[in-house]
Amino acid sequence: MSLFRNMLVALSALLCTLAVQAQVFTFTAIPDEDETRLQQRFNKVAAYLSKELGVEVKYIPVKSYAAAVTAFRNDQVQLAWFGGLSGVRARALVPGSEALAQGYEDQFFKTFFIAHHSAELSKDEKFPVNIVGNTFTFGSKGSTSGRLMPEFYLRLLSEKSPEELFARVGYSGDHSRTIAQVQSGAYQVGAVNFKVWESELASGKVDANKVRVIWETPTYPDYQWSIRGDVDTRYGEGFKEKVKAALLNMTDPDLLASFPRKSFVPASNADYGPIEETGKAIGLLD
Repeated sequence: MSLFRNMLVALSALLCTLAVQAQVFTFTAIPDEDETRLQQRFNKVAAYLSKELGVEVKYIPVKSYAAAVTAFRNDQVQLAWFGGLSGVRARALVPGSEALAQGYEDQFFKTFFIAHHSAELSKDEKFPVNIVGNTFTFGSKGSTSGRLMPEFYLRLLSEKSPEELFARVGYSGDHSRTIAQVQSGAYQVGAVNFKVWESELASGKVDANKVRVIWETPTYPDYQWSIRGDVDTRYGEGFKEKVKAALLNMTDPDLLASFPRKSFVPASNADYGPIEETGKAIGLLD
């Protein structure tokens, strides 16, 4: 009888293991760059996580920052690579969700203000007061580095809104398009994530004769991996910690270069308190 009972226990455990393995673990990322490059980046990450976690992992692309937050809220994805603002928004909508890891550089993130050569602006350590009257583009309306923090510093240092400062204000949708629009002269000045600028510059997509960096913001916390609070219930006890360990132990130079980040370090919800405060101060968060 005890042998039969032991067999039932073993069978039950096996079925539980198979049920967990049958569940697909999904993640997404805010679309801050060209969609093709994002697909290449994160399909490699999915393969790495599948191996480390012992479950099938899939990357699901989204069309906007808001769509990334919605996918997280609706449990279409359980993990997401968010910017600071989108992460704060998403975690507020899913009780128990946590920021797990951030890039080493994300502890000290910054925004570059870039200008078309026709604006005749040069780089300065001080806030460039002579940008007034030019046309200006942010990135996505929900971007920390492309909208939230540059707008915060614009308001803080000029004591005016963007609409009061500039002849025309636009939203490109992502950092790559911000660079392209300023480089083409469609806008004279723009705000861009410094990592995307450095990546585009290194890959030869920036014409230094047409567009240049004119100012850097002070640093602030930004991108992070956030996970839903119910993953241990669905994928087994300790699964969240396994995901965190897999992210922190991501050392393959090819994988890290796809972000691009030097490494990943632990993160917590508290790290993004300044983002939440800033978002509320300028009306982007309730």
